[in-house]
Parts: sequence; structure tokens; C-alpha cells
Amino acid sequence: MSDKGSFDTNVVTLTRFLLEEGRKAKGTGELTTLLNALCTAIKAISSAVRKAGIANLYGIAGSTNVTGDQVKKLDILSNDLVINMIKSSFTSCVLVTEENDSAIIVEPDRRGKYVVCFDPLDGSSNIDCLASIGTIFAIYRKERSTSICRRRNSQRYNSSPVHDTRLVL
Repeated sequence: MSDKGSFDTNVVTLTRFLLEEGRKAKGTGELTTLLNALCTAIKAISSAVRKAGIANLYGIAGSTNVTGDQVKKLDILSNDLVINMIKSSFTSCVLVTEENDSAIIVEPDRRGKYVVCFDPLDGSSNIDCLASIGTIFAIYRKERSTSICRRRNSQRYNSSPVHDTRLVL
């Protein structure tokens, strides 16, 4: 005898949704794996943002990024988290990030079929005034050409999760 009351035990999480949709599409699972890796990185970034004060993550790191913005400590941490999570998922071949001067070519033994472009912590100049910040990313399937420039219709997924007192994915 079980008394679940009004608690839903058949919860549809983002991971569950991605797995179910991937199965319906009869995909390889590589995009699902990549999206789960990104979600893990985004959750870690959100946690770091909430703990930034006690973890001494506020402030400028002392460099500028490719757009000329001063790089914050949270920018560096966020960039490293996204890069490491994506590379460890074995799903991408090229990573393009606002924080690096050039594209990151993934090592051949870790390479997948997707190009991921991202800003790991968009709006980081607003951190000190508690405005919304987020992670922006776009995923493209690698085409046979050697260029990483993409046609708009080759984009597979994009998102802009918001890090605040709560995480909105």
C-alpha cells in the first residue's frame, strides 16, 4: 500500500525528455549526450554564480576577451567548465567561445560531429549589480567542408539559460 498523495512520481526531467525525443528521432544519441554535457556545465556555472561571494569569484581576472570586455573570474571558470564538459562528452569537433582568441579544435580521440559556439557567461559585466546573466550556445552539425562557418539552416539547437537566484533552462 502506497500513499503518494499529490506528489508526481512520473517526473519528466530535461534529461528524460532529451532521451525520449532522441529515441523517437532514431538518432545516434550524440546530440542528447552533448545537450546533457552542456546542462551539467550550466548547472555548475549556476552554482558558482550563487556562491561567487563566498568563493571569492567576483572581480576582474586581469585580461580582455575577443570583444574587448574585461574578463571576470567567473568568465574564466564558466569557460573552463563548458569546454571541459563538452570535450569529455566526445561529441564535438570544434568549440568557439568568446573567451578564446581562436577556435578550439578537439583532440582527434575525443572528437564528435558537432561544432559548438558559446558565450559561457553572457552579461558578466552585470554581475556586480545583480542583473541577469546567462550562457548562450548554438550547436551545428559539422559539414564535410573544412570551414567551420555555417549556414543558418545547419544549426541543430540553441539556447540561452539564465543564471540568477534560480536557474532557468
